[in-house]
Amino acid sequence: MPHEIISSPHNTHIKQIIALRDRSMRDQTGLTLVEGQREIRQVLKAHVPVEKIFVCPELCDQGFYRELLSWKKGGPIVLEVSKQLFSKISFGERQEGLLAVVKPQRISLRDISFKNIPLLVMVEGVEKPGNLGAILRTADAAGIDALLVCAGRTDVYNPNVIRASLGAVFTVPVVEGDGEAILKFLKEKKITICTTLPLAKKVYTQVDLKIPLAIVLGSEQNGLNRFWIDHADTQVKIPMHGQVDSLNVSTSAAIMIYETLRQRKKI
Repeated sequence: MPHEIISSPHNTHIKQIIALRDRSMRDQTGLTLVEGQREIRQVLKAHVPVEKIFVCPELCDQGFYRELLSWKKGGPIVLEVSKQLFSKISFGERQEGLLAVVKPQRISLRDISFKNIPLLVMVEGVEKPGNLGAILRTADAAGIDALLVCAGRTDVYNPNVIRASLGAVFTVPVVEGDGEAILKFLKEKKITICTTLPLAKKVYTQVDLKIPLAIVLGSEQNGLNRFWIDHADTQVKIPMHGQVDSLNVSTSAAIMIYETLRQRKKI
């Protein structure tokens, strides 16, 4: 594998890393950043194309570094940087001395395949990378068929989403689309749309979740818009007994997903 040592913060490779922190550059190039050993391993397992990997020998796991250097010719470039230079390109508190430039393969609704009884989660307008990442981790753990993202206010391959998901964004099929297209897909596949609303009459444990299902969740700030409320097949609430009137969206997703697995006797 090609191996190069970088010492200058003005190097073109370093400039590319800095530029890819901006969404417009990620959208323009189709590239994004993945930091951390676990996250990069998920990239490699998912066969996501990797352009280059930046390594700080002082910080990274030496076994993994040797593994990278032993790859056959034709693999991504390995770029070695100092601890000081890595701190300039790193964006997470958990610095492990590994950062990759990758090109995720985006999929469409028609690419989704179902293992058994369909189980999808759709989130609308989620803006916090940490919440989207947490939902992806739960989706991976539960083995859902896909995560649908509608009107996303953060891009799915935001480096902070990838980090918060521990790389689950590469293990869970993720499709970004508009509401009309997603609704048409769900109707064609005869998948029941279940929305979570604070004022719904039924508690989430009182409805049948064993059927083909799409759990639909709104944003942290605004909840679901009228479009999904009007097109829901069933509405449920998660009981709230305190003064706060809503749960974090990732917590709501986890509750709904695992209740579905419980009803389907998968836990």
